[in-house]
Amino acid sequence: MTVNESRQSFSSGGKEITVEVFTPTRKAPRPGIVMLHGADGLGHNRQYRDGASAIAASGYQVHLVHYLDRTGERRASFATLFQNFMPWTETVRDALAWVSGRSEVDPGKIGLVGISLGAALGLAVASADSRIKALISFFGPLPQGAIGYDARLPPTLILHGAMDPIVPVANAYAIETLLRQKDVPHELKVYPGEGHGFHGKTQQDATQHALSFLRRYLDPVPAKSEAMPLSTGE
Repeated sequence: MTVNESRQSFSSGGKEITVEVFTPTRKAPRPGIVMLHGADGLGHNRQYRDGASAIAASGYQVHLVHYLDRTGERRASFATLFQNFMPWTETVRDALAWVSGRSEVDPGKIGLVGISLGAALGLAVASADSRIKALISFFGPLPQGAIGYDARLPPTLILHGAMDPIVPVANAYAIETLLRQKDVPHELKVYPGEGHGFHGKTQQDATQHALSFLRRYLDPVPAKSEAMPLSTGE
C-alpha cells in the first residue's frame, strides 16, 4: 500500500508541535496511531519514520509527534527528564485531541505506539485517556507515580529485550503485573539476548507482533503488504 508523508502541527503549552503524518491510500476514515519516539529524538535518521511507514502501509494513519518541541530539545536531557515528563504528557494528550478531531481519522479507533521514553509517556497518558484503544510499549519503563490507582488501561502489548542495559527487563514484568492486577488484556514478549533496541530477525518479529496486535484491537485490515521493520531507537 502506498504511503504519503507530510508535516503538520498543533499547539501545546504555547509551543508549536510538529507532527509527521504518514497517510495510507486506504479510504478514510482510518484508524489513527499516535507514535512517540525515544529519548534520542528524531534527528535525521529514518528508524522511527520507517516504523511509522510500516504501520501506515497496513492501513493506519500514523502521527509521529515531535513532543520534545514542547521543551525545545532535540534529544531528551536525562538531567531534566523528570521535570519535563509532565509537560510532555500534556503534549501527548493535546496530540490525541488533535488526531481525534481529524476528519480522515476514526476517533473511535485510536492506538498509541511508544518507544522507550515514548512508551513511558504512552502508559501515563493511556491510563487516564479512554480514547486510546490499544497501546504498544517497545522496551519502555514503568513511569513510577504517573499511573493512578483507579487507572483504566487499554489492551497493551509489551516488547522488551532480556539484556536491556538502559531500561532493565524488570520494567516489562512490572508493567505486566500492573496489567494483570487491573485485568487488562495484554501480551508480553521478551527477546533473549536482546538489548535496548531490536535488530534483524528480532526486529522483524516485533514488527509482526505489533501489527497483529493493532489489527486485533483496532480494525482488521484486509490489505496485504510486506511490513517494514519498526523503529530501533532509544
